[in-house]
Amino acid sequence: MSLIKKIETGLYRIPLTVTLSDSTHGEITAFELITVRIHDADGAEGVGYTYTVGRNGGAVADILRREIPDMIEGREADDTEAIWHHVWWGLHYGGRGGPPVLAQSALDIALWDLKAQRAKLPLYRLLGGYDARVPCYAGGIDLDLSIADLLKQTDGNLAKGFRAIKMKAGRPDLASDVARVQAMRKHLGDGFPLMVDANMKWTVEEAIRAARAFQPYDLTWLEEPIIPDDVTGHARIMAAGGVPIAAGENLRSLWEFKNYIAAGAVSYPEPDVTNCGGVTVFMKIARLAEAFNLPVTSHGAHDVTVHLLAACPNRSYLEAHGFGLDRYIAHPLVLDQGMALAPPRPGHGIAFDWEGLSRLAG
Repeated sequence: MSLIKKIETGLYRIPLTVTLSDSTHGEITAFELITVRIHDADGAEGVGYTYTVGRNGGAVADILRREIPDMIEGREADDTEAIWHHVWWGLHYGGRGGPPVLAQSALDIALWDLKAQRAKLPLYRLLGGYDARVPCYAGGIDLDLSIADLLKQTDGNLAKGFRAIKMKAGRPDLASDVARVQAMRKHLGDGFPLMVDANMKWTVEEAIRAARAFQPYDLTWLEEPIIPDDVTGHARIMAAGGVPIAAGENLRSLWEFKNYIAAGAVSYPEPDVTNCGGVTVFMKIARLAEAFNLPVTSHGAHDVTVHLLAACPNRSYLEAHGFGLDRYIAHPLVLDQGMALAPPRPGHGIAFDWEGLSRLAG
């Protein structure tokens, strides 16, 4: 038995060394990291986390501190499925998305980390194990960079070992977006994997027009062209735009992904383990995609997600951008010829610099 003894929560504001921007969130100067540390009766610890791009972190941390401990303390920690459903329904009336599901995601990650550590296995092996080497792309947040600076940033990512690149779109005029994509394609050369992310900027008609304009540049996918609530709109873009569509970082449940996939509204389902419900739900989404012969990709939290995609035969690309988190963990993600390597350490293998983070506590 591995009974949960206590849960600790941390909230930290991580400043960015460079201000980032996209078409909907505006300028991002810092992100919020919310951590969960679960201790069992044997003294073992599992760690999970979620994040925001600057707001609502306090609400997530408050749920973890006030609502969740009495629902899980004293329960068997290995019962991740039972705990997930207990917490989901416990928070359901005021939940079904937003801060509650981010809090539950962090909790679930911590429970899986604890389970894998107790089994003395890296998380990807506990989840089934497919291939520890996962294709990886650099997710640039670069909408307001000049073309020269965009290409300079890209060269920096290539030097780090990335062999696939994502850039932002969604400027006020489509011609500017097209010019940037054209410049990037010329810079990278034919056949180099290139993704474009619009961060929900457009209407359906605008997105179709943009997709058609991007067709000559051989995109791996166009990401989040419109708001996540419009499933039929995504299906229209899929049918009329002529480029593959990635979506899912703003979906918050297995059932939302089911609606997208069943409607033919997505080419690359893209869950984020820190906001879709955790490891438990991410893996169900991946299996659902596999049943529809779709590749699964990911959003954010690459240090955890590399394990999840390493357990999926239908994985496509891992997204890598850590919002500066690499400064506060002992073993940042390792790349080898464009492949991210799932670490062999027990659990997810993330070791936070708690002393360094303490100076950023919110």
